[in-house]
Amino acid sequence: MPTQNAPESVYRKTKGLGLWEHKGKAAAVGIGHSPAVRRWDEKPETSLGAFTIMALRNAIADAGVSPDQIDGLVMSPDSLGEPWSPRPVPEDFAKAFQLTDDPNDGLSKMSPEFVLKNMPELTNINFTMFGPTCMSNALNVASQAIGDGQTHTCLVVKGCNNLEGRYGQYGAAAAPTVGGSAQWVNLWGATGPYYPAYWFNKYTEKYGGSHDQMAPFVVNSKANGLLFPEGFFAQNRPEPITIEDYLSARWIVKPVNLYDCDIPMCVSVAYLFTTAERAKDMKQTPVYVLSHADSHPKYRGVELLMEECEEAADNLASVLFEGAGITAKDLSFENMYDGYTLFHQFMLEGLGFAGVKKGEALDFYQTDISIHGPHPVSPSGGNAGSGRTRIWQHTDSIQQLQGRAGARQITGVKPEVGVSGGPHPRGGNFMVWSTSPD
Repeated sequence: MPTQNAPESVYRKTKGLGLWEHKGKAAAVGIGHSPAVRRWDEKPETSLGAFTIMALRNAIADAGVSPDQIDGLVMSPDSLGEPWSPRPVPEDFAKAFQLTDDPNDGLSKMSPEFVLKNMPELTNINFTMFGPTCMSNALNVASQAIGDGQTHTCLVVKGCNNLEGRYGQYGAAAAPTVGGSAQWVNLWGATGPYYPAYWFNKYTEKYGGSHDQMAPFVVNSKANGLLFPEGFFAQNRPEPITIEDYLSARWIVKPVNLYDCDIPMCVSVAYLFTTAERAKDMKQTPVYVLSHADSHPKYRGVELLMEECEEAADNLASVLFEGAGITAKDLSFENMYDGYTLFHQFMLEGLGFAGVKKGEALDFYQTDISIHGPHPVSPSGGNAGSGRTRIWQHTDSIQQLQGRAGARQITGVKPEVGVSGGPHPRGGNFMVWSTSPD
């Protein structure tokens, strides 16, 4: 039977659900990354399929388990980039891998079928499921599956690809006409960073402040990204940016500038999840899942209003905290998504991280938010610091709590509970992680 998307019953969306019934029963142990590169060079060994298999094998080795112990595989099949088909499958790729019936498989999307055909060591997989679009979704699905007893040792994987050509200029975006709901936005160029630009303008109209106040946050994220050896900039462009660089950067969609945008790239990342009991005997220190949450508010128009975005972030925080049995005061760090930096304040204020209230984030960015300060914000560096994947915040959260984040390790506070997820309150999935199952 083909792998199915996770059912809606998996996701925790509303307040009033109480403590997550599986709090502390699922744990992340192993982490596996592939190299990070700007674009695919069309060689089989650097393809999405090859990078994904590499990441999976690295996660297995990192956890210290044998492949025959693994019984589950949860994937986010989408690559975030352009589909390969209708181009023919490259001949050298076809010779290097066992292919499926989908010409995109292993090139611009991934399936459990492709993985199992090309990883013969995975002999005992009896549970597969999709968490669509983002790793954050796949992590929610894997955590629930572990708790529900559908799998006891599960690989969770997401790959991102970036082909040659203009990013995003495919499918409906490349058509000469536009129809359906897209006619109300795409026709006028309302794609990409238009929505954070709109929200940020409304935010500063309501609360005051300016775009210049974003500079410390972005410079901090870029610096943290350079301390992330698995990240794109650390591997390929290890140059820090300064406040002056940020303030003088060219506009993309004002007030979104160049450094407010993330950079499309290629990478695959995998995690090994297991039960709290099994995690005790594995190579790495377990990091426990206290709760997970989904945020997909209903749109009443073309885009969420700024106030609706705030409401969605507030609801998200309530679901997370209620499920985990914690409050904002318990958070050691905040690792929420930042694919466009100008909406990060909604995450931070919704959580009430470090006591920050509505309209206070821009002033808060002027304080010490570094990994050495009392309130670390985006210690991963996020997409701004390491490239467009929606993955870094999860790897960093696990590494911080395991005490193996290297030069990026938080020192200003003892890392005990962290939060990560994305992409944003208008649609995303989120996690609360802890060093203790309680």
